[in-house]
Amino acid sequence: MRETLVLNASFEPLATVTLRRAVVLVLQDKAVVEHAHPGLRVRAADIDLPLPRVIRLCRYVRVPFRRRAPWSRRGVLVRDQHRCGYCGRRATTVDHVVPRSRGGGDTWLNTVASCAEDNHRKADRTPEQAGMRLLKAPFEPTPSDALLLALGAAERDALPEWLALPA
Repeated sequence: MRETLVLNASFEPLATVTLRRAVVLVLQDKAVVEHAHPGLRVRAADIDLPLPRVIRLCRYVRVPFRRRAPWSRRGVLVRDQHRCGYCGRRATTVDHVVPRSRGGGDTWLNTVASCAEDNHRKADRTPEQAGMRLLKAPFEPTPSDALLLALGAAERDALPEWLALPA
């Protein structure tokens, strides 16, 4: 099922919702379509509406301030675009740069996506001890960036350029 990005009235990303929920919000005049799927429309007896890809709420919704995006294995894989941090191949696991057994935790800055072979080869060592180097340093995405990253790659590429992630 397609996901639709929901923006606050101030154009900040809030959440992703199902296509069905997005259409309901637009039909109830709680949101407007900011960006639509090209050529696709929702039609009924007295309704003709572009299929929403990005909607914006009509009224501002106060959201408790989120300083940090919550860490998750899926989030790390999405952040690293399912590419191994050591060799660049397809990643299926998450590796701790400083192993948990040595005090490393489940944090954005201590985890990278990894292929099973490199994760096994590194084992319970730091990259320096294993003779491996990271291709890119891990980073902590902002909550807004985490929402945009959660959209699939094809969905992100189709977003308007004013909403795209910084390179």
